[in-house]
Amino acid sequence: MTALMTQAPPRVGFVSLGCPKALTDSELILTQLSAEGYETSKTFEGADLVIVNTCGFIDDAVKESLDTIGEALAANGKVIVTGCLGSKAVDGSADTSGGTTDQNLVRKMHPSVLAVTGPHATQEVMDAVHLHLPKRHDPFIDLTPSFGIKLTPKHYAYLKISEGCNHRCTFCIIPSMRGDLVSRPIGDVLKEAEALFEGGVKELLVISQDTSAYGVDVKYRTGFFEGRPVKTRMLDLVAELGQLAKPYGAWVRLHYVYPYPSVDAVVPLMAEGLVLPYLDVPLQHSHPDVLKRMKRPASGERNLERLAAWRAACPEIVIRSTFIAGFPGETEEEFEHLLDFMREAKIDRAGCFAYSDVTGAEANKLEGMLPIALREERRARFMAVAEEVSSTKLQSRIGATMQILIDSAPALGKKGGIGRSYADAPEIDGVVKLLPPEKISKQLKVGEFTRARVVGVDGHDLVAAPI
Repeated sequence: MTALMTQAPPRVGFVSLGCPKALTDSELILTQLSAEGYETSKTFEGADLVIVNTCGFIDDAVKESLDTIGEALAANGKVIVTGCLGSKAVDGSADTSGGTTDQNLVRKMHPSVLAVTGPHATQEVMDAVHLHLPKRHDPFIDLTPSFGIKLTPKHYAYLKISEGCNHRCTFCIIPSMRGDLVSRPIGDVLKEAEALFEGGVKELLVISQDTSAYGVDVKYRTGFFEGRPVKTRMLDLVAELGQLAKPYGAWVRLHYVYPYPSVDAVVPLMAEGLVLPYLDVPLQHSHPDVLKRMKRPASGERNLERLAAWRAACPEIVIRSTFIAGFPGETEEEFEHLLDFMREAKIDRAGCFAYSDVTGAEANKLEGMLPIALREERRARFMAVAEEVSSTKLQSRIGATMQILIDSAPALGKKGGIGRSYADAPEIDGVVKLLPPEKISKQLKVGEFTRARVVGVDGHDLVAAPI
């Protein structure tokens, strides 16, 4: 019998830069590539062409994206660019040409790229791939899992519930790149979540530009999931996700939650154990005048009151947040207000950026631009206070027994491993360093949970003994 000869499938190199929202865009493109019979890899070598998903939020991210495009062109020569940087013009404004003119920043810097698109542009990317690398599809061997291709480890995944943002914060250019808020149909979101749980995901990280605003654009209209009516609203979505996660013993973690009053109704679900008692709340500052210059949504002066109410309703709740130091016009008094807020608010996990005058941001036009050295000095002072608060919080956990999701366990954990508690989101928070189990029969497996007793603190991390 003559052996069947199959032609090697076309190979696409893929690089994903930027935030988890960009990562989910990458996953959609990779899923479509796989469904159509393309092979993908994380390297340029041996690829028929390369796709680079870029970030354009701050200057360092722009540089990294442009450098990566240059590296891909040098190593491969055939490059398609997508993502936030693809929608940016040379002057920092939004590029409305679709990446076709030399006013597009990517085109200006790298005129030999094959195509340029903005973010969440799966079809446009695929159109460019079809043009420059026609597909060869064998439906018998090119199989894609029902939940698509994921770039995260098998046991956790990001779930993007909306795209874009209605706010116009003066330091941010995301709306010019990703547009206004567009909420995904709630039925589609819940179907994806169900498929992820069925595929083995043990932690679902809900992301968007503004999770609290989910459904605002469609006036919280009623959708359907498994024949049942469900409102397109954050509270209803979180309740449904918690119920879906329960049979799998999985976690649901909420990110990018603005401190609106509507969030108060979600906290009792955390106290019930339906979703993790963890909120990622981008506060950015505490002083009313700075928040006004930032054009931040929500009532910043009531944040202390709101945090106290959340903790009263759910004592175990963990708050993570990000802040900006050295915003244009920030006085020493306003900065001290921020430090006092940190001490009083006792934010569990905090990150801080020195203000970056991103090209195209309205804040660049404000008076009182501070010297870069002063911005960095204030960032360092903020982090010293934040670390003091965090360390005190971590110390209070010594002696507690916690459920830990295992991320790494060489040799089945015989020498220990690395995991995370409900208080630790992947990549941005600390970890739990697991000691070798005392029981010889005890094994640690990646993607599974274990109970562990906290025995110490190591910087931002906990040290725990598996039980």
